[in-house]
Amino acid sequence: MRLPERQLAVLEAASATDERTIDEIADDAGLKPETATGAAFDLRDGGLLAVTETTGTVAEPTGEGRDYVTDGLPETRLYRAAVDAGADGKPIAMGDVIGGAALEGPEVDIALANFPRKEFGTIDGGEVAVDPDAEPDADPEAAALDALVDGDTSEEVDDGTDGDVDDAVLDRLASRGLVDLAERTTRTVRLTDAGVDALMEGVEAAETVDRLTPELLASGEWRDVEFAEYNVEADAPAVGGGRKHVLRRTADRVKDVLVGMGFQEMEGPHADGDFWINDCLFMPQDHPARTHWDRFALDVPPIDGIPATLIRRVESAHRDGWGEHGDGYHSPWSETFAREVALRGHTTSLSMRYLSGYAGAELDPPQRYFSVEKVYRNDTLDPTHLLEFFQIEGWVMAEDLSVRDLMGTFKQFYRQFGITDIRFKPHYNPYTEPSFELFGKHPETGEEIEIGNSGIFREEVTGPLGVDCDVMAWGLALERLAMLITGAADIRDLHGTLADIEFLRNAEVSH
Repeated sequence: MRLPERQLAVLEAASATDERTIDEIADDAGLKPETATGAAFDLRDGGLLAVTETTGTVAEPTGEGRDYVTDGLPETRLYRAAVDAGADGKPIAMGDVIGGAALEGPEVDIALANFPRKEFGTIDGGEVAVDPDAEPDADPEAAALDALVDGDTSEEVDDGTDGDVDDAVLDRLASRGLVDLAERTTRTVRLTDAGVDALMEGVEAAETVDRLTPELLASGEWRDVEFAEYNVEADAPAVGGGRKHVLRRTADRVKDVLVGMGFQEMEGPHADGDFWINDCLFMPQDHPARTHWDRFALDVPPIDGIPATLIRRVESAHRDGWGEHGDGYHSPWSETFAREVALRGHTTSLSMRYLSGYAGAELDPPQRYFSVEKVYRNDTLDPTHLLEFFQIEGWVMAEDLSVRDLMGTFKQFYRQFGITDIRFKPHYNPYTEPSFELFGKHPETGEEIEIGNSGIFREEVTGPLGVDCDVMAWGLALERLAMLITGAADIRDLHGTLADIEFLRNAEVSH
């Protein structure tokens, strides 16, 4: 019998009496595990090997878990510091104990949550008292972490019969983020009777090649070599190759759609003058959203180069209004404040630069412009808000535009992503009238989430810029569009420390 060299090496490394893992076989045969796996399946198909697959759960300590093996769990350190401070006799002020425990940042909350759970003592009214009979050295969670780190860095949990680490303890450690639990398939092999007979009768190594190369073609040797057979059904290791992030793919898709609808792309600075970010938008300078609580102001020199005529016209709109029936805000307006620099809270600052002619755009109507750029807001983090996100900015300049045109544009845009159930809700903006928000239904949760804001620019915005026709505009959230088309329930699933790499790798974007 003749076999390819890798199959012969695996056959000779296998045993007729003991189950051997693929990793053991690969080490003995001098092969890569994936090569040994493929050869084992080929031998199984030939009846020479029996392959057994066992799926189990593997626990591996996280970086935080390893740190606690060295430093001790926060609740254990709190207990020992409290004992040293005399809390086994009477309650001690919490502040006197935290420092002695060397707890920092989130470790304090972790210690306070787990200290009473493990019955190390009580915490009441800002004081801590310990149970002198508690045995932190016998803590099963600490013992489990020690076992995982001191062992082979992972523990097979499969059916819970290993006896080393209790399943409930592992689940608790996993909920605390101290271990990662993952399924793993272990393959073992054993020689069949036919495999034993083949080895006894003698097996020769056949020189085979696994690919047709230019050298084989040029020399003509391809006529005489023996090509290896491929088993296309054999398991192979998953290869997570690099690919574009789901948000970048969504952004590219958005750009393709808008260019196909006749739009041109805008670009501009992330840090810009308040003049372009808010003043041109007829946002009063005493508006709550323009305080230091809601904007990221930068300690840099003020912006210059803004045309003086434009500054005067925008100031006039704020103070006295614009047009025959304009009234303005009659509130303080400062050119110094207008020139201050901040991170843009919306990409409408780009629209102001382009509509004013400052960015060199063509302004003879009709015109269509868009951008897909990052913006920065001091929002509270939640499933639909981040401190920085991408905004799909767009505007259309033309004569006699109406809300009907704006709604039709959105329907055409979102239809390209398979979204046809857009809902519109009237809204107020200082810079558009009429205005409305857009809502879309999440495919998994069924909830309606806000996906954008839009309207037709007021005369107080377009007049000072020198625009004498209608301009409809919008700001749409790229991340929320991605949530609708990928099924992500939380915006933090798309990027950041909570993102699931497998979800990002497999999420589909194009409709």
